[in-house]
Amino acid sequence: MADIVLKGITWNHSRGITPLQAAAQRFSELHPEVRIVWEKRSLQQFADYPIEKLTPHYDLLIIDHPWVGTASETKCVLPLDEYLSVDFLKDLENNPVGTSHISYQYAGHQWALAIDAAAPAASYRKDLLDKAGIAVPSTWEEVLALARQGKVAAPAIPIDLLMNFYTFCLAHGKTPFESKEYVIDSNIGVQALSTMKELYTLLDAAMFEKNPIAVAELMAGTDDYWYCPFAYCYSNYSRAGYAANILHYTDVVSYNGMSLQTTIGGTGLAVSAFSQHRSYALRFAEMICGASYQMHGYTYNEGQPAHKKAWLNELNNQLTNNFFKNVLPVMERSYLRPRYHGYLYFQDHAGDYVRDYLSGKSNNAVAVIEKLNELYHQSLNTRFLSTIE
Repeated sequence: MADIVLKGITWNHSRGITPLQAAAQRFSELHPEVRIVWEKRSLQQFADYPIEKLTPHYDLLIIDHPWVGTASETKCVLPLDEYLSVDFLKDLENNPVGTSHISYQYAGHQWALAIDAAAPAASYRKDLLDKAGIAVPSTWEEVLALARQGKVAAPAIPIDLLMNFYTFCLAHGKTPFESKEYVIDSNIGVQALSTMKELYTLLDAAMFEKNPIAVAELMAGTDDYWYCPFAYCYSNYSRAGYAANILHYTDVVSYNGMSLQTTIGGTGLAVSAFSQHRSYALRFAEMICGASYQMHGYTYNEGQPAHKKAWLNELNNQLTNNFFKNVLPVMERSYLRPRYHGYLYFQDHAGDYVRDYLSGKSNNAVAVIEKLNELYHQSLNTRFLSTIE
């Protein structure tokens, strides 16, 4: 029986738990004295609950990159650049999927290793589009035309709408958060909301309660919807046998002649500063995030790797109907959102106002932008944040 037990926490989906369990099994075969136990929580809990409150109870933590500013502030996970070899980290730096690797760098340290890479991409039911004789949309106008037929689905819970708001600010020519005065200037922000409303008023209102997993399950499990213009991508649904029907993933459409730029997601693996067995935790992190395991065992066990060699691997693309090759262009140009300590306060609240506007609960776009700017100022104010923690 193993003398050493490492505890890990991740999120509740095959993509989030299965590859970790498989890697834990393999690690224990190589290190019989160690057992790794992974616990899981819902996607919403994963997004909402402060990771720093979990670090005293776990050795290994799957995290979102916007949290690294808090990691730097609280020092509750290890700065991995001080513990892992230069050659290992150099390989990760040389083989990133978009900004996945650097998204976990903050204030001069590497607070986690990119273990999973994702961004909103388009997905579709090839069988249904082919049967109808309809091409996969390539422009925003074609998305709207298909939506008018009732065949478009898209996740529209607050967090996803906020990420798409960033996308449409970029589409209208400005990058969010470049100023300390506002998230985005009112003119661009209102244009972004107006463009988004063109689509969301055409969708079933039920979408305002659905996250990317729910939309993927709906599209793969029924014939009701043929196309999704942007949702955080899941290679699982591109694999034969995972769901009733295969989803094919592809690049997002163009808007005014330019491909949309979506907001990078994915996850990272951090090692708790409270771990009593950090040498083993670090060894596990190095194994599972390294090129060999990412390219083979991680991907084969329902994982969505973050090492570029895994995304270019022919066998992995055969396994997933070219998911990785098709989505890579989206990843390479994806937008990296802020990561400062306090940003998560903004992210946790701002999407509610975007959803209220797009769902018709409010009708004043200028007021929405003003509220986002107010939240932004609050998130930058550490004195304010200390009163709500």
